[in-house]
Amino acid sequence: MADNPRIGPIERTTKRSWDEWLRFLDSVGAKDLDHQAIALHVHEELGDGFEQRGWWTQSVTVAYEHHIGRRVPGQRSDGTFQTSVSRATPLGMTELMERWRSFADGDAAVQEIVAGSDVRVSGTDRRITWRTRAADGTSVVVTSEPKRNGTASLVATQMGLPTPEANEAARTRWTGIAERFLAGAQPGR
Repeated sequence: MADNPRIGPIERTTKRSWDEWLRFLDSVGAKDLDHQAIALHVHEELGDGFEQRGWWTQSVTVAYEHHIGRRVPGQRSDGTFQTSVSRATPLGMTELMERWRSFADGDAAVQEIVAGSDVRVSGTDRRITWRTRAADGTSVVVTSEPKRNGTASLVATQMGLPTPEANEAARTRWTGIAERFLAGAQPGR
C-alpha cells in the first residue's frame, strides 16, 4: 500500500500503522460492508476526542476501499469520479468570490462547461460557494475558503464524472482555469 499517498498521513495523524488499520477493519468484516457502514466503524474507533474526526474517518475508509479494489483514486462511493483543484490566492474570501464570479461569467472554458446553467452562490463565514450543473450533467462547485492569514483559497470541484479519463480531463481543464484566474487575481487589479 506504499503507493497510496493517503497512507502516510493516516498513519501519522491516527498514530496507527496501516497494518493496524487493516487488522481492525478485517475484525469488523469491512470487506463485506458498504462505504457508510465501514465509515461508521472507523468513526467509532477514532473516538469522540479525535480532531477532525469526520475527515479522517473518510480518509481511512476511502484508503481501505482502494486497498481492497472497491474503488480507484478519484472514485466516489457511488462509482462516479470527482476532481478538485485548489489554489491559494492573495485575496480575502469575499473579494475572491466576487472576482471568481466576474471571471467565470467571461471565461470561455468555464462557460463551455456550464453552458448557461443557473449559478447559485451562498456563503457563511467559513466559505462562499458558487455552484451549478455542467452541460454534461455533472455538478460544479467552486468555493472561496479562508486561510489563517486573511487570504483565501479557490477550490474548484467537479463531481459525477463517469470515468477516470473524464476525471483526468476535468482536472486538466480546471487546472488551466485556476491558473488563468490566478494570473488576474492580484490585489488592486
